[in-house]
Amino acid sequence: MRGGRVEERSEAADGRSEVFGTSSHAGGSVRASRVPEAVRLRENWVQLVKFGVVGASGYVVNLAVYTLLLKAAGLHYVAAATGSFLLAASWNYWWNRTWTFRAQRGHFGIQGMRFFIVSATVYGANVGVLAALVSSGLGKIVAQALAIILVTPLNFLGNKLWSFRP
Repeated sequence: MRGGRVEERSEAADGRSEVFGTSSHAGGSVRASRVPEAVRLRENWVQLVKFGVVGASGYVVNLAVYTLLLKAAGLHYVAAATGSFLLAASWNYWWNRTWTFRAQRGHFGIQGMRFFIVSATVYGANVGVLAALVSSGLGKIVAQALAIILVTPLNFLGNKLWSFRP
């Protein structure tokens, strides 16, 4: 017991000691880390590739709409990023729900709400990165292209672990 919490150990098949998560009640044990197990599952890698394909198509949608709103409509780059985000996020939700995480389908509205919460969080990070890149002198379109790439891991993790969880 550590600090009033129960720590459970077990011996793995190869003789190594594994630590399971701590719990404030004696009957509960949760695995401390599922990462090594998750990395070995083929299904997770297939989902990552599918998420990448959907993301790449959403990336094209985002940059095309962003460029159109920036150049043709003359919007400020943050307003253009907001408009392109809304369209690209809708696009990505549809394709991720229909194809990437098809086996993990839950209620359309609940998954949609979760997806848009994750997307809004990632959007906030994207706008922060975009503003920093633009203020450092990078061109607005190149800055947006780079900002999207930099926040993609956060987007995948949020959607894999929360939006489309089984």
